[in-house]
Amino acid sequence: MARRNKRKIFEDLEVIDAGAKGKAVAKAPDGRVVFVNNAIPGDVATIETYKKRKAYYEGKAVAFTTYSDKRVTPVCQHFDTCGGCKWQHMGYEHQLYFKQKEVVNNLQRLGKIELPEVTPILGSEEIYFYRNKMEFSFSDSKWLTQEQIDSGEVIENRNALGFHKPGMWDKIIDIEKCHLQRDPSNAIRNFVKEKAQELNLSFFNPRKQEGFLRTLMLRTATTGDVMVLIQFYFEEKENREKLLDAIITEFPEITSLQYVINSKGNDTIYDQEVICYHGKDHITETMEGLQFKINAKSFYQTNSKQAYELYKITRNFANLKGDELVYDLYTGTGTIAQFVAKKAGKVIGVEAVPEAIEAAKQNAQLNSIDNVEFYVGDMKKVFNEDFVNTHGTPDVVITDPPREGMHTDVVMQLLKLSPEKIVYVSCNSATQARDLALLNERYKVTQVQPVDMFPQTHHVENVVLLEKR
Repeated sequence: MARRNKRKIFEDLEVIDAGAKGKAVAKAPDGRVVFVNNAIPGDVATIETYKKRKAYYEGKAVAFTTYSDKRVTPVCQHFDTCGGCKWQHMGYEHQLYFKQKEVVNNLQRLGKIELPEVTPILGSEEIYFYRNKMEFSFSDSKWLTQEQIDSGEVIENRNALGFHKPGMWDKIIDIEKCHLQRDPSNAIRNFVKEKAQELNLSFFNPRKQEGFLRTLMLRTATTGDVMVLIQFYFEEKENREKLLDAIITEFPEITSLQYVINSKGNDTIYDQEVICYHGKDHITETMEGLQFKINAKSFYQTNSKQAYELYKITRNFANLKGDELVYDLYTGTGTIAQFVAKKAGKVIGVEAVPEAIEAAKQNAQLNSIDNVEFYVGDMKKVFNEDFVNTHGTPDVVITDPPREGMHTDVVMQLLKLSPEKIVYVSCNSATQARDLALLNERYKVTQVQPVDMFPQTHHVENVVLLEKR
């Protein structure tokens, strides 16, 4: 028989901290931690729990006795329902404080690392409209608010183009204005929805696996380039061309209009053919005179301007003199590798995704950089003694792994190689702390620099310099 969670009501609990995944933290009378999804530190609230575990509860604030002085009015009309900007109701200076606190806590508490003085977190100059890539989903069964449901009103048009409701894979919140990507993002999305309805095109239903329109992806660059990609569930040439032609006419500034026909059960495009309908098959981003071609499948840091600051910190930590051999692990499309190349003797980049390495090679050629080499391979398999014997022992290693951090075999190989410096860039300071603990026997953390890439969210990047003891 399934365990039933008996809901509890805790009155006048003070929210004392911000915890993992952006949730606020309070303490229940029985000593358990309470994770709250709609409050911020400083709030005093009545909290109703919906989950109980041995050491904690999860709940939501149902009434507020006192509002925190850290609160601000959210700018977005979708804030309460979307979930994309969980901290939009917290002043930006306070967001930065809790992000830095999380980094320090993770490194000290999880990693047991002795830290130098941590440099204050680098905030983002732009706290809205900073993303260069957004993905929206079409749906014929948009999510309805409780008020809409309670009203009894029959809503005939359930079409939506927006974001998944958190926790609901089949419900889409219809978005009117998003504050994450600059114009013409909102204008394009709203036009596509209106034109699709005017043309009587069917929106996707994930439960029934039917409907013509699946997803819309928008990418922008600081150069002014704009990419639009529409994913269709099946081919219907006449209607597809009507929609795509209308987009070109309405937005002549679009430099890349592409589409995918994807009848799979999921909407990932990485194993699909991307077809260029108008313009180029890529957009171009620039950084310190370097050009980077970004195609529909490319990974590129989502906040372009702040990525530049992140890469400068990485290069400064490496403090290259001009003759070093540098390994760039998890190189992606080779952006960091090319960014540091002019200060190095040679840079070797390694990445598991073949398309990313192909893009890295093309970009290096475009930028006339001849002291970088890129190789494809699963890091834990390819990064071994044979690889080092072939390419040489690095003086400096830069590593920027995914959220799960480095595989243990990669950490052990780093210890065996024993480069003079390791610059560790991380989007998850908890897994970074775990890896630093393993490296701690031979390396001392000498610099720590948190960087905020994603204002209005709990996410934070962190750059650490390790030097041999």
